[in-house]
Amino acid sequence: MTARRRPLSTLVAAVTLTLLTASGVLPASPAAARTPAGTPWIGWTGTWAAAPSHAVPGLPGASIRNVVHTSAGGYAVRIRITNRFGTAPLRLGAVTVALQTPGAPKSPGAVPGSVRRVTHRGAAAITVPAGRDLVTDPVPLWVRAAAHLLVTLHTPADSGPATYHRSAVQTNFIAPGGDHTADESGAAYTATTGSWYYLAGVDILSPLTRGSVVAFGDSITDGSGSTNSADRRWPDRLAARLAALPPHRRLGVLNAGIAGNRLLLDGTGPSALSRFDADALTHTGVRAVIVMEGVNDIKGRPEQTDPAAFAAAYRQLAARAHARGIRVIGGTIAPFGGHSGWTEAREAVRQSVNRFIRTGGLFDGVADFDAAVRDPQRPERILPAYDPGDHLHFNDAGYQAMADAVDLAGLRVPAKTA
Repeated sequence: MTARRRPLSTLVAAVTLTLLTASGVLPASPAAARTPAGTPWIGWTGTWAAAPSHAVPGLPGASIRNVVHTSAGGYAVRIRITNRFGTAPLRLGAVTVALQTPGAPKSPGAVPGSVRRVTHRGAAAITVPAGRDLVTDPVPLWVRAAAHLLVTLHTPADSGPATYHRSAVQTNFIAPGGDHTADESGAAYTATTGSWYYLAGVDILSPLTRGSVVAFGDSITDGSGSTNSADRRWPDRLAARLAALPPHRRLGVLNAGIAGNRLLLDGTGPSALSRFDADALTHTGVRAVIVMEGVNDIKGRPEQTDPAAFAAAYRQLAARAHARGIRVIGGTIAPFGGHSGWTEAREAVRQSVNRFIRTGGLFDGVADFDAAVRDPQRPERILPAYDPGDHLHFNDAGYQAMADAVDLAGLRVPAKTA
């Protein structure tokens, strides 16, 4: 009988773990690295992501310290650097990853001894071609779930427009002059930014997490209205729920929200239809995608008034995910009554689209965000306790209610066939 071949990704992970353990930089695999049946497991999975939204002028000569919040822990990390909207090769003089000082979400300081130099094919100077993403070599670093990493990149010269994620809802840091990527002290980081630069994802070599879930959406998924630098977006709260499960049921959570994003048309960033593969399907270890897109099409200009167009777009997304064996959860569109973009006609479109999401039979499951956050007395509006005041986004309590609306058991069931 011919032995079953192990997937290449599994072999690479196993070899990486063996080498890192043999070198003494990693401890032996903990007991939690075994499934209930006692079979050891180790593999790469996504622990954090941000969807590139567009490009802005670069920061030549600066060191940019991005703060990211992990959803899964493990023994080693690798970084997904992006130059997706660049027009020239992105040249980085140095890249590092470190643990942020615990309990200091607005500090650029690193835990002493945690700074690691990041390489690509063994080289510390990294070049990313225009229009591309690049995944770095593995870096040995023990990282816990719900930790904060500092991913620091030095741009020694002008590489043209910088690909970034505009609305991070997180304070990040800039050292205006020189290579400060290896600094443990944050003293050189005298400027701040509310955006993530050149960073699309972080993978973790994990004995505790068996894949990832992508939260795919607009500003509501991006976390607009939540407390800055507090990790209270609904995908963050979903990650906390998943992290509390037994190891063999845990999943990382990757946030692919872009503020202002639309399902059908380009606007703030490419449309959902245009970016779905790059921002959802090609991340590491994706098992499921939760799609919540459409409110900006309904209330935006030009407004989209045909529910059939929404249904056709959702079918395209589901077919592309199912072709890869990825489960798709449909997220209903939340109320926005009281917002300047609301009208009775647009409310009728929202209700029609939500009926399709709930009963159309397309999705592998439904996250009924609308039901979770609406005011029972005025269902076209958000419950006042969840409304930060703009009648569109949510406060921390509202995002918790959204996370609680996701059926965790349904995230690991095999997807429908396309």
